[in-house]
Amino acid sequence: MSDRRSRVVAALVAVALVATAVGAPILAGAADPAPSSESAETTPTDAANRSDAGAERQPRIVSLYPNPVADGDDGEYVVIDVPSTTNLTGWTLGDGDRDLARLPNETVQGTVTASVDPGIAQNTTGDAVTALSGRLRLANGGERVALRRNGTLVDAAAYDSAPEGELWRRDRGGASGVAASDGEATAASNGTWTPLGATDFEPATATPDAVTAFALPDAPELPVDRIERAEERVLLAGYTFSDQRVADALIDARDRGVRVEVAVDAEPVGGVTERQVRALDRLVEAGIDVVAIGGERARYRFHHPKYAVIDDEALVTTENWKPAGTGGHSSRGWGVVVHGADTAASLREVFDADVGWRDAVPWSEYRTDVDPEPATPANGSFPRRVTPERMDADAVRLLTAPDNAESELEALLADANDSILIQQVSIGGRDNPLLDATLDAARRGVSVRILLSSAWYAEEENRKLADWLERRAAAEDLDLRVKLADPRGRYEKIHAKGVVVDEESAVIGSVNWNNNSLRENREVAVVVEGPEPGEYYADLFRADWRGGIERLPVGLGAALGMGMIVAVAAARRRVEFE
Repeated sequence: MSDRRSRVVAALVAVALVATAVGAPILAGAADPAPSSESAETTPTDAANRSDAGAERQPRIVSLYPNPVADGDDGEYVVIDVPSTTNLTGWTLGDGDRDLARLPNETVQGTVTASVDPGIAQNTTGDAVTALSGRLRLANGGERVALRRNGTLVDAAAYDSAPEGELWRRDRGGASGVAASDGEATAASNGTWTPLGATDFEPATATPDAVTAFALPDAPELPVDRIERAEERVLLAGYTFSDQRVADALIDARDRGVRVEVAVDAEPVGGVTERQVRALDRLVEAGIDVVAIGGERARYRFHHPKYAVIDDEALVTTENWKPAGTGGHSSRGWGVVVHGADTAASLREVFDADVGWRDAVPWSEYRTDVDPEPATPANGSFPRRVTPERMDADAVRLLTAPDNAESELEALLADANDSILIQQVSIGGRDNPLLDATLDAARRGVSVRILLSSAWYAEEENRKLADWLERRAAAEDLDLRVKLADPRGRYEKIHAKGVVVDEESAVIGSVNWNNNSLRENREVAVVVEGPEPGEYYADLFRADWRGGIERLPVGLGAALGMGMIVAVAAARRRVEFE
């Protein structure tokens, strides 16, 4: 190559580098070119490039609320993410037809919620709302909303039919929706509808000072002891609450000046028991804030977590706050105390979000509509063979459903190299996504053991699933075995929702292996990483596994009789989401 030619090439490269550095319009919308027709604004390839190379520098539509419950759909709004300081002069929202609304002449950064009905929208979202001037009416049957700067398309979002009272959220990592050559948005299917007010938490990972692992019914004193030592706060979340020992400890804490709040599900399957009514009434009379989450404006099918934030520690368990669970009178459960402020702070955010929405009704108000159900509390006694142990942990990852638990658990199972140990009440069918991930792991050569409940209300369905899995394992030569538990006096029934992967990652929390739990309920779980906690929960699993039975006695189902069959069907409805 001649010197002259080399100099020309070098100059061209330099120009290209400078253009990229100063933000010349290599990426659509990066500068302020003259307005052009929408069909020429950018191509699908440009959209992918901008998503990969610079979308984080551009404002983008992240949420739409097109179909409010209010008459006339008053209070519609659009949520825009503005990553860097931006002046909104010249920015508009519209459908490219008769609707065009102008953003105010303000400089902003962060999340901007905008509406032509800001007062009404603010009552709906609870956030500060920026007023739009002009017209913006989002069609319930489907719409494309474009965000422009000085007439140039920056982003677009499109949706199909909008469910009433639900929020459209752009999926994490979804590409910006810019226009294709035919003038339609490329972002028509990269969003998800969720009930208004539902959260979208990311998994929160922290390095704890230590963790204390424990089991139930072996250590019912541990949750009470932790509450008795609280100095600043106890934020307790549950599906149900009727453990009188815990109630006493909460009242004593309140009397010491500790901030105490309690949240339960408003409509648990089977109804609110008389015992729970008495327990919650006592808490309210002692000055404790108690809310029932659910009702007409419910964000989730059930508020189903089982945890407490106690000062700067997080206690997470698989068990309900009732005699059968934390009382130690029935269920096999797993629990952990995370010693470290980071996980507690993240869990506190979840609690505040759940009690801070319109579906969280003060118990004293909700109580007037409750028709209590009679119920006999569990009163079994069991040996205390599994002692709590404080130990080091490499990390703790906080998961929530329906926000992130399904994808995180699938990824955990997909990363298994050696073994997966699963202890569950039941598994919700053959098409369960976590079961699919487990079978895929077995096909990679991972050893899988699944221990299910043998309680009379779960035995029939669990046995059918176990038989099917055993046939699959035999046909595909998989190292996969399934048992129904034989407690042998160590506990009454399995209620744990536990998983141990490679004896280094243990999952403890409220997430049942069914799609309702993963996708419709509020659930909380932690993944505790490290060889010590992995070994603790693996040993607990193996102890219960050794007591397991492969087959129930032939004819047992028939011996139960028709009356028992009817009772089983009724009981399944009552315990399905416990």
